[in-house]
Amino acid sequence: MADEAKAKGNAAFSSGDFNSAVNHFTDAINLSPTNHVLFSNRSAAHASLHHYDEALTDAKKTVELKSDWGKGYSRLGAAYLGLNQFEEAVEAYTKGLEIDPSNEGLKSGLADAKSSASRSRASAPNPFGDAFQGPEMWAKLTADPSTRGLLKQPDFVNMMQEIQKNPSNLNLYLKDQRVMQALGVLLNVQFRTQQPGDEVEVGDEEMAVPSRKEPEVEKKRKPEPVPEPEPEFGEEKVKKEKKLKAQKEKELGNAAYKKKDFDTAIQHYSTAMEIDDEDISYLTNRAAVHLEMGKLDECIKDCDKAVERGRELRSDYKMVAKALTRKGNALGKMAKSSKDYEPVIETYQKALTEHRNPETLKRLNEAERAKKELEQQEYFDPSIGDEEREKGNEFFKEQKYPDAVRHYTEAIKRNPKDPRAYSNRAACYTKLGAMPEGLKDAEKCIELDPTFSKGYSRKGAVQFFMKEYDNAMETYQEGLKHDPNNQELLDGVRRCVQQINKANRGDLTPEELKERQAKGMQDPEIQNILTDPVMRQVLSDLQENPASAQKHMQNPMIMNKIQKLISSGIVQMK
Repeated sequence: MADEAKAKGNAAFSSGDFNSAVNHFTDAINLSPTNHVLFSNRSAAHASLHHYDEALTDAKKTVELKSDWGKGYSRLGAAYLGLNQFEEAVEAYTKGLEIDPSNEGLKSGLADAKSSASRSRASAPNPFGDAFQGPEMWAKLTADPSTRGLLKQPDFVNMMQEIQKNPSNLNLYLKDQRVMQALGVLLNVQFRTQQPGDEVEVGDEEMAVPSRKEPEVEKKRKPEPVPEPEPEFGEEKVKKEKKLKAQKEKELGNAAYKKKDFDTAIQHYSTAMEIDDEDISYLTNRAAVHLEMGKLDECIKDCDKAVERGRELRSDYKMVAKALTRKGNALGKMAKSSKDYEPVIETYQKALTEHRNPETLKRLNEAERAKKELEQQEYFDPSIGDEEREKGNEFFKEQKYPDAVRHYTEAIKRNPKDPRAYSNRAACYTKLGAMPEGLKDAEKCIELDPTFSKGYSRKGAVQFFMKEYDNAMETYQEGLKHDPNNQELLDGVRRCVQQINKANRGDLTPEELKERQAKGMQDPEIQNILTDPVMRQVLSDLQENPASAQKHMQNPMIMNKIQKLISSGIVQMK
């Protein structure tokens, strides 16, 4: 049940086990998808895991379900803060305080959001900003052989455009060796960087420089003298030559990979690794080839080596994340049971702690979904389901309804396609007064087997106890279409007719009439009838113009609507 799953989620959250909390709240949401508190709690759990995109989605759903609840806006503000969207966070907290002005959590959150927004606006300009201004930047990068090739990489071009728009963005990209190399060219300073193309992903197609026109250098203007490079000596020169040689091998490997010549690609990547063991991209690329060839164990070994070596060298965290994601892909291909997906999920989670890549997140979600489906398949056992259903029947006879529900629930888990377990659990819920749950089970029973008469009798009984006599009558009559002689359905019709006639005769007590009217006014169908201009005129004629009323009564559609108003106690005939 939803409350039980919610309680487990709260306990897991309190103990700091946020992943389990997310799972329990998800189970609760599946059982009660309109409960705003469950989405709020799951948003908090996601935020604790720094999964702010998911936290934002749940927070928005919370506000959608309950727009007048202050805590929903607190969740929304927290998610925006985690995503560094400070203005949106301020707006969310402000909206929440309009609803709940005394909420200390909203006040504190608003103060934090305003402070973060102020710091963001007041951040100091980057001292290297001038180097990226004007058309000279693109001319210098195009003219220099070490950066000319980088302009064929769309992500690099996008980064440079972002820096040109706002030089403060340079701080976001300084870990990218290509940006450091470009900065060196623009400042005429030699930085020690990886060689161009080190971060190229195997299999990516080369992209042209964006469609914007490259700035033209004025012809009449004399070119600035290019300073002669300082001579390199000893180890530094040897090291640079090795990197260049290893890079050539990598490029040959990339070309072979694109041609599906995997053996040749592996040879080139292996040679590149022997020449230069300080670049883990050779390992991740070779792992990609092993993955394509179906050599999953070899792929995993290369990925493990790349992660270990990358941490020794303090390589770019994106490269380490790439190796972990690739390892997760290989483990996923090997997975055959739900248990096999546990290391897959763990590996993807580790990759996301290194770098939050959307593709990795997508694969994590797919792995979690596959694990859950396999768990359900592995748990499926109709024979055990029948045993659990029989145990539930025994407890039902002893009027131990909560115990019976527990066994019927286990029977459903073991065999979700058995309508009898849903029918029996619906009967238990009815005895316990849990009418919404009983109605849901009865409808599921009918969905699984539309000819199963018990499903209709269970649904009709729930509707009867909820005093929805017209709906109960329709349910019983629908069941009689499949089983015309079913005594339980016939008795249900008789009871409904008695109650409807009682209202028609005006025999209801004042308390019964008041209760039935209150219930009727909550019915959307009754609300539509009362707001219909035609029906309002008909009701007026019934009171003031009997001749016109008689004409209205000849219309079957109008007569049916009046009958519904009578049954609900809204209209009384005397």
